[in-house]
Amino acid sequence: MGIIFDEKEKVFTLHTVNTTYQMKVDPYGFLLHLYYGRRTEGCMDYLFHYADRGFSGNPYEAGADRTYSMDVLPQELPSNGTGDYRSPAVIVENTDGSYGCAFRYRGYRILDGKYGLPGLPAVYAGGEEAQTLEIDLEDPVTGVAVTLLYGVLPEFDIITRSLGLKNGGKGRIYLKKLQSACLDWVGGEFDVISFYGRHAMERNLQRLPVGHGAQVITSRRGASSHQYNPLLILAERTATEDAGSCYAMSFVYSGCFKGEVEMDQFNQTRALLGLSDEQFSYPVEAGGEFYAPEVVLSYSRKGLSSLSQNLHRCFRTHLCRGKYRDVRRPVLLNSWEASYLDFDGESIYQLGIRAAELGIEMLVLDDGWFGKRDNDNSGLGDWYANEEKLGEPLEHLARRINDLGLKFGIWFEPEAVNEDSDLYREHPDWVLTIPGRKPIRAREQLVLDFSRAEVVDHIYDQMCKILDAGNIEYVKWDMNRSLSDCFSRTTQDQGRVLHDYVLGLYSLLERLIARYPDILFEGCSGGGGRFDAGMLYYTPQIWCSDNSDAIDRVRIQYGTSFGYPVSAVGSHVSAVPNHQNGRVTPFETRGITAMAGTFGYELDPKKLSAEEKEAIREQIGDYKRYADLIQNGLYFRLTDPFRQEVGAWEFLSGDGSEILVNAVMLAVHGNMTVNYLRFKGLPGGCMYQEQKTGKIYASDALMETGLPLPVEMGEYRAYQMHFIKIHSSIEIE
Repeated sequence: MGIIFDEKEKVFTLHTVNTTYQMKVDPYGFLLHLYYGRRTEGCMDYLFHYADRGFSGNPYEAGADRTYSMDVLPQELPSNGTGDYRSPAVIVENTDGSYGCAFRYRGYRILDGKYGLPGLPAVYAGGEEAQTLEIDLEDPVTGVAVTLLYGVLPEFDIITRSLGLKNGGKGRIYLKKLQSACLDWVGGEFDVISFYGRHAMERNLQRLPVGHGAQVITSRRGASSHQYNPLLILAERTATEDAGSCYAMSFVYSGCFKGEVEMDQFNQTRALLGLSDEQFSYPVEAGGEFYAPEVVLSYSRKGLSSLSQNLHRCFRTHLCRGKYRDVRRPVLLNSWEASYLDFDGESIYQLGIRAAELGIEMLVLDDGWFGKRDNDNSGLGDWYANEEKLGEPLEHLARRINDLGLKFGIWFEPEAVNEDSDLYREHPDWVLTIPGRKPIRAREQLVLDFSRAEVVDHIYDQMCKILDAGNIEYVKWDMNRSLSDCFSRTTQDQGRVLHDYVLGLYSLLERLIARYPDILFEGCSGGGGRFDAGMLYYTPQIWCSDNSDAIDRVRIQYGTSFGYPVSAVGSHVSAVPNHQNGRVTPFETRGITAMAGTFGYELDPKKLSAEEKEAIREQIGDYKRYADLIQNGLYFRLTDPFRQEVGAWEFLSGDGSEILVNAVMLAVHGNMTVNYLRFKGLPGGCMYQEQKTGKIYASDALMETGLPLPVEMGEYRAYQMHFIKIHSSIEIE
C-alpha cells in the first residue's frame, strides 16, 4: 500500500497520495532520515554531504574517516552519546549511572492496519486504510531496545510516529528525555508557527523565522495548557494559506510537552516534539517497557489551508470516536451564565421550559449540583447530588427535563478537590502535595493524585453512581487549575508522577466511555487549557475557551482551526454585555461566530426580548440546515483576524456543490473602505447562486476578485452567505 523496503539499499519509503517519507540504514547500523516532502520516487541519499567537520566527532566504527559524523547527519531517533551535539530525542541514564545510548538497526516488520498504543490515545485505521512500519533498534552495550512505529494513512496524507522502548538489560534505567518524533532537514529556510495564549484568550498564532539556536514551546502545567498548544507548523518563508511547503507536528497527548526547533551550525534544521523533560525521570525496570505518546505528521505543498484540512479529516474520522463522531451534536443550553451557583431544581426546570420553547435540544446543569457546593471553594470531590439544594433527587430532575423533550447533561470536575469536602477530610493523602510544605492552591482547589489507581477507582465509582441513576446524555469534563506540588506518596520515583497522572486520567476516561457509549463527553479545562489531540480520542468536542465573546472567539477559533476540526470546537451564543469582557455585540454576530463550532447557548432566555427569542429559533434552524456542511466540509480561512478588519471563513462541500461563507466585522471607521472576500477551493468554470438574494456569481470571479461586504453603520456586524452551484460554464454555453 504505502510502505516499501529496498532490501539491497536498506531504504524505507513511506508513500501517501501526495507525500513521501524516506529513511535509510547506513553501513554502521544507524537509521538516517533522508527526505520528507512532496511525493517522489528514487533514493534521496545523494542529499548527504560528507566532510571533515572538525569538532564534530566520529563513531569508532568509522575508523580514520573523519567525514562521517552524527553531529551532521539527519536521523530518525537522535540520542545522546553518539557524537551528535544537537538536541536529542532520547536521553537514557543507564544502570551504571552513565548517560548515553547508540541505537543500531536490527530489523523491521510491515503490517496492515494502524498500530495502537497501550494506555494512550492514537489515530486508528483498519487494514484497508493504513499500514504500520515497525523498525527495531538496539543499543548493543546496554540492551536497551527501541521499536519505532510509523502509521501511514495514504488517503489522508498523514504519517504518525511513536515508539516503544524496552529495557533489555539487567537493571533499572531512567528515561530522562523522550521525544516521539524528529524531523531533520539538510537545507531550507523555515518559519515556525506556534500557538500561544492565556486563560480566556487561547491559541494566538505566532510566526517566527527559524534562526540559529533553539526555539522551544513547552507546558510545565501538567496539561497541554492555555499558554502553548502541542502543535508545531514548519513552513517555508514564502508559504501562505494557498501555496508553499509546510509541515505539521501534532502531539496526541494532554500533559506536559516540549517542542523544539533548532538550526545548527551548518544551517540544517531539526524539529522535535514529545514529552517534556522537566520533572521527568521515568524508571524502566529490567524487562520493562515504555511507550511514547504519538505525534501526527502531515505535509502539504499547497499551503496552510491544505495542511489544516489534512489534520481535520484525520482527527474527525480517525481520532475522535463514539456515537457522536459523525453526527450533528445536540444544540444545548448550559446553565452556567444563566444562574451560576444560585439555583435549585425548580429554577433549572423552568430554564428547561424556556429552552424547549425555543427549539433547544439539551439542557446542561453546570457546576453546583453536588456536595456542599454553594460557592467555588467547597464540595469538589463529593460527587453525590445535593438534594437539599435541588429540592429533589437528581434523577427526578433529569426525568422532568426529559419530559420536556430535552436531553439532560451535567458538569463534573473529577480531578480536583476542595479542602472543604468529605473526600479531602477522609483522604488528605490522596492529593498531590509535598510533605512538609503547604500546598499551592489555585481557586482554593487541590489536585487528586491520578497516578494512584485507588484514587481513580474511587472517582470512577462516584461518577458511575450518578450516571447510572438518571438519564444523563452529556458530561462536561472540566479541570480548572494547573498541576503543582507534583509529589505522590506511593512511589520513590517522583520523575514519573506527571506522566502517570495523565495515564490515570486516560484510564478513567476510557472506562467511562466504554461503560456509557451513548453519553456525549465534552472536554474542558477552564475552556481551552487542554485542547489537544489526545483529549479528542476520548471527548469528540472540547470547550474552546471560557471566553464566549464573539469578537474574541473569532480570533480564538481562527488559531484553533490550524490544527483541529470545527466539529471538535465547543462554541456558544452568550448574553451581552459579555460576562468575560463586557462587550456588546449583535445577536446575529454571536450566532454566526458560534456556528463555527458545535453550537449552543450560555444565557437565560427569560432575559431576552421577543425579537431575540425569535432569532434563536432562526439560528437553530440555520445551524441544523448547515450542520453537515459545517462539520464535514472543507474549512478555509479567508482572512487573518489579527491583521485585518474582518474575520471570515468558508465551508465548502466535498463535491463543490455548496458553500457557506461567514464574516464578522472587527473594526469600523468613518468613510469606511470596502472589504472583498476572496473565496477558496471552488471548482473553476461554475456558477453559484446565493440563496438569500438569488444573485448568481461565477466561481472564478469569486476566487479572483472576491465578493464585497456591505459597508454599513454599526459595530461588529456579521454576514452569512449560502451558495448552491447551479451549473457549469459548459452548460451555460
